[in-house]
Amino acid sequence: MFRLLPIANLLRGASKFPPVVRSGAVPGPGNIVGAIRQSHGCDEDPAEFDARYEAYFNRPDIDGWEIRKAMTDLLGMDLVPEPKIIVAALKACRRVNDYALTTRFLEAVKDRCGDQAGTLYPYLVGEITPTLCELGISLPEEMGYHKPELWMKTILETEPF
Repeated sequence: MFRLLPIANLLRGASKFPPVVRSGAVPGPGNIVGAIRQSHGCDEDPAEFDARYEAYFNRPDIDGWEIRKAMTDLLGMDLVPEPKIIVAALKACRRVNDYALTTRFLEAVKDRCGDQAGTLYPYLVGEITPTLCELGISLPEEMGYHKPELWMKTILETEPF
């Protein structure tokens, strides 16, 4: 026969380790809230944010790893990059001669548009088209990458018998 333990006994093991706090701080609810509030970072003006990423991508000594790192950080945020940041990133990709990265970045930007892709992505494409022509970069849609290679037609796309 099995005896059910009270829930308090089961959860008691979870409190064996003390909470992690910064040195010199006394554990308490006020310090935890303060630590959470301080972890959100500083408030940065959108113009400063754009200028920072544009300057980062415009560095002459940037390499492929740094471009990928910046793109990952940029696309990991809850935003769609401004056209001037996209242009700077595309130029950086061409400087290091990484055409595949330009395609992946454009695909990721379209993905970041989310449910606004029907309106936001055409605007972005219109803004960066001169740069795409200057650098000789094709859009993923132009290369046929908007659908998987082995795309099968759905029942709605097939012709009736």
